[in-house]
Parts: sequence; C-alpha cells; structure tokens
Amino acid sequence: MNTRWPIQDAKARFSELLKECMNQGPQVITKHGAETAVLVPIDQWLAITQSNQPSLKDLLLKQSASTDLRLPKRGSANHRKPTAI
Repeated sequence: MNTRWPIQDAKARFSELLKECMNQGPQVITKHGAETAVLVPIDQWLAITQSNQPSLKDLLLKQSASTDLRLPKRGSANHRKPTAI
C-alpha cells in the first residue's frame, strides 16, 4: 500500500505501481524526494477533466461572451460573384 514512489522504483516496478493505482487510488511519484507526478485511475481523471470544462450554457451566459465576439459590419463581407457555366 505504497502511495509515494521514488522515480527509480516507479520505473522498475511499473506494473506494481499501476496495480496499486487501480486498487488503492492515486500514486505519487517523487524525484529527489520532491513530489513531481501522480498516476491516477482513468475514471478519476475523466471526472476531474470533465468537471473543469464549462458547459455551452455557461459560456453563452458569461458576461464577457458578448464582448469577446467580433462580428463584421453587416454587408461588409466579401462575396464571390456567380460564374457562368
């Protein structure tokens, strides 16, 4: 039940590290005693990354949404002229 792995052990015993991650949860990898990375089960990773993304509704209702969008003046866009066949 190791949750902290020196990088040398993590490299040498990766299968064990992965098994511990799947059974016990996130595993911290250290380099020279400093925490540098975490191996996280995929279900936890997906939950973390999906919860941080705003919904379309949130983006549209955001106050700055109307000021971020630059629209050209009406009728100022370049249009292609029809060509004869």
